Amino acid sequence: MFPDPFVLAVFETLFPEGITRYAVGGLFVGLGTAVIYAATAIAPGASSFLESTLTYVSDRARFQQYRASRDWRIVFTIGIVLGAAVYAVIWQGAVWTTDVQWWRLLAGGILVGVGTRIGKGCTSGHGVCGVGSRSKTSIIGVVAFLSVAIATAQVVLALGVSP
Repeated sequence: MFPDPFVLAVFETLFPEGITRYAVGGLFVGLGTAVIYAATAIAPGASSFLESTLTYVSDRARFQQYRASRDWRIVFTIGIVLGAAVYAVIWQGAVWTTDVQWWRLLAGGILVGVGTRIGKGCTSGHGVCGVGSRSKTSIIGVVAFLSVAIATAQVVLALGVSP
């Protein structure tokens, strides 16, 4: 049976260059998650990476809880950044591929960092590891993250805000 033409039209609109890059990216995320979990028995969410990095410069007890597992977290974070850079160079021809001003990226990063600590985890941790382990908290969190993201995108679009 053939797919509905409407479904195909929506699919082509949402993914004009196909889904291959997303499928490969998802495969690598899943594979990386499985390898880290198999090696450390810790679900690898990105929200604790800043605090684990701060163990190098701070003696505060809050940061010291990550001291034993900070090295792989640093490697994982570097891998995220390098993976994005390699992708950009291979498929985009440059490392910096956005028109968004640096200060907006910095402000967004800070807000995301604060939000992940308040939300007891990040989208990647809840979405990949939490949903994968059928955590009710993570499933509710992912639904909330996506709902707010979709609503925010619609408001930004309606206001005509651009980078």
